[in-house]
Amino acid sequence: MAVRDGLVAWLGSDAVGREQFPRAEVLDLDGALVTPAFVDSHVHVTETELCRTGLDLRPATSRRHCLQLIADHAAAHPDQPIWGHGWDETGWPDGAAPDTAALDAVVGDRPAYLSRVDVHSALASSGLRRRVPGLEHHPATPLSGAAHHRVRAVARTLLTAEQRAAARTAALDAAAAAGIVAVHECAGPDIGGLDDWRELRALDHGVEVIGYWGEPVHSAAQARELLADTGARGLAGDLFVDGALGSHTAWLHEPYADAADCTGVCHLDADTVGAHLWACTEAGVTAGFHVIGDAAVSSVVAALEQVVERFGVAAVARCGHRLEHLEMVSAEQAAKLGSWGVIASMQPVFDSLWGGEDGMYAQRLGAQRAAGLNPLALLASQGVPLAFGSDSPVTTLDPWATVRAAAHHRTPGSAVSMRAAFAAATRGGWRAAGVNDGISGTLVPGAPASYAVWDVTRLAVQAPRDSVQRWSTDPRSRVPALPVLESDDAPRCRRTVHRGVILHG
Repeated sequence: MAVRDGLVAWLGSDAVGREQFPRAEVLDLDGALVTPAFVDSHVHVTETELCRTGLDLRPATSRRHCLQLIADHAAAHPDQPIWGHGWDETGWPDGAAPDTAALDAVVGDRPAYLSRVDVHSALASSGLRRRVPGLEHHPATPLSGAAHHRVRAVARTLLTAEQRAAARTAALDAAAAAGIVAVHECAGPDIGGLDDWRELRALDHGVEVIGYWGEPVHSAAQARELLADTGARGLAGDLFVDGALGSHTAWLHEPYADAADCTGVCHLDADTVGAHLWACTEAGVTAGFHVIGDAAVSSVVAALEQVVERFGVAAVARCGHRLEHLEMVSAEQAAKLGSWGVIASMQPVFDSLWGGEDGMYAQRLGAQRAAGLNPLALLASQGVPLAFGSDSPVTTLDPWATVRAAAHHRTPGSAVSMRAAFAAATRGGWRAAGVNDGISGTLVPGAPASYAVWDVTRLAVQAPRDSVQRWSTDPRSRVPALPVLESDDAPRCRRTVHRGVILHG
């Protein structure tokens, strides 16, 4: 492969290339694998590194172990507010999260914000709760919904500008080291806030940040104004219609199997959803929502149907409206979304972590309903464009794990091929961002030289077959030979390049 001025100039045999480009700088990769670089279609950059460098509660195996990790961290950092992430009570023996009293017993009067793994509920110490107006009457249990958003906003103010800046740079460095050249930042008032988004947008790093701002609008003029003010690519991303299954806040038609009086939380009513879609479509702006529960999906699909009737399929498809997560979707809804060109921005590792007959999904919904979650094959079969991401820090910046999870879905019949999964994690991210040139995310002459170099020698030793598998003999697929992904081992990134510029290695 020859690269000139940030573009792929040529591909072919080595001997011909050396004759055609006699003065080129030659880099011999010694058997390494070169692929298009990855695009992560859903991240939260600043929070990603805050969670990596703060208190990591994902290893907690019980309520007691969780409290011990908090106590150890508090002792090691006696003069700092505590910011932690990752506890998940569904795998603990007693299945119960700590309450505020138990948290206060190990942190004292210090502010402590500890988000659940899905970041839709959090533990908050009394030292933090007292700083948030209106929390006096909330139960001393994990906070969710609007209360969680308020306590989270206050917790963010305890971080210094230096901490936030260092976190952003480190998170993008980690993305580059994972072979990722672009990320879709899903920002909004209830996530990082406008200051965080503007500071991220001003950062000159190299990893491309494509931003979406999750705030509802009610007119085309308001949509254009908000887009101009934020500089975002669209008014989409984490515009919450509902919450998450693990926190019992995903909005369901029928109650949770383990909470018979609960159907989750509706953050946006039907009128607001419809007005936002209508305004954005009229303005030619990408709209989108965070939707997980089946009631949330139904609300958005119904609103989309009205918008399609008013503006037509072509106008809706041109906007590239997108739905984040889209975990509970029926075959009828998938067919409609595919016909309207609505993009599904999904996280296959969710299924790897929480799917299966005894996983969190089954605990929350029962095995029958849980088996229908994250139906990647169904969506692909109905022509819904797929873009894959991590929702970092909910899951890690590990694109090969994403590809593996999509191709090894825990529900039979819901997986997609390795080739399709790789395409969704590369080309799919560019398409979801409105880049429809037909070549971004591939390695063909004229395409941006955005690629990663991978060491696959360890895989060749450990795998029972060759170190790569050719999933398509059709060159039009533009998908390279892919590494064997039958275990947790993954290719090691040697170098990441975006438009000819080295970002890593």
